[in-house]
Amino acid sequence: MQEKHMTYAGAGVDINRLEAIKSGIIKKGLTFKRKGFGAPVGDIGAYAGLIDLGEFALAMTTDGVGTKLMIADAMKKWDTVGIDCIAMNVNDLYVMGVEPLAFVDYVSIEKPDDELIRQVMVGLDEGARQANISIVGGETAALPDIIKGFDLAGTAVGYVGKDKVVTGEGIAPGDVVIGLPSSGIHSNGYSLVRKVVEKSGLKYTDPLPYDKKKTIGAELLTPTRIYAEVVPIFRKYPVKGMAHITGGGLMNLRRITGYGFEFNDPLPVPPVFTWLQKLGGIDDEEMYKTFNMGMGYVIITDKESAGAIVKMTDGKIVGRIVKEGCTVRGTKMW
Repeated sequence: MQEKHMTYAGAGVDINRLEAIKSGIIKKGLTFKRKGFGAPVGDIGAYAGLIDLGEFALAMTTDGVGTKLMIADAMKKWDTVGIDCIAMNVNDLYVMGVEPLAFVDYVSIEKPDDELIRQVMVGLDEGARQANISIVGGETAALPDIIKGFDLAGTAVGYVGKDKVVTGEGIAPGDVVIGLPSSGIHSNGYSLVRKVVEKSGLKYTDPLPYDKKKTIGAELLTPTRIYAEVVPIFRKYPVKGMAHITGGGLMNLRRITGYGFEFNDPLPVPPVFTWLQKLGGIDDEEMYKTFNMGMGYVIITDKESAGAIVKMTDGKIVGRIVKEGCTVRGTKMW
């Protein structure tokens, strides 16, 4: 019998603990900073790190695909995880008003596997095409004593005018929140996803209950959406803040403002989330604090610009900025 009220922390990923480590041990331990040309702009903790290059700032971010790779291994299907890897990086650049330029990848593998590497490169190339970036290098390492299976991560760089960085500092109550749909689970929360599926006795090769034409594994491997269409938006309109909704769900919004959010008309929740929630007995709050729940990217702007921005996207106005807290259709999330 499936246990009730499954949680991300119970699956081995404690978001609060990880954030405490990032803001405490890591941030306090990294004290040296270069001076002059190439000095850092801002502090550690933003979606991307910025480096002073005069009129412009060079932006850098790094991320991986996570335990979604274990489902790719189970399905012997690795041709989309490269898209995930690039998406997780470039989406973190977009939110700061940065245009991505280039990418380097790092593949660590238990033992050489030509077909696996070939498929990974297919996905990386497609991700680069979608993001309009060049893959300028990378590394493949065989680490049999450390790695079981394989891991995929990468680093993206981009540029932004130093006076054009989107920081969230101008956000104020009454501003409009625009949500852009996700393509599915993206690349977060998979420790919990896998626990839910595997403890239920299902296999990734089983038919998807709500779409018999697709397997569970195929649905869970749907690649992360790359939000390249926001580049002309933040160049043309007064975007005050943006967020990439990754692990931690709506908690990511705390990274851009101390104000709160009222989602009175959220985007529809895709069936993959409602299926997982029911299968794992997961409560609403845990779902919204773990997954994107159908909203993978958020744009915050003033009322005057909101309509024009919506017309440039497939999203919609989902709510507004309030003084404090976060609610979804009246249900308090924090």
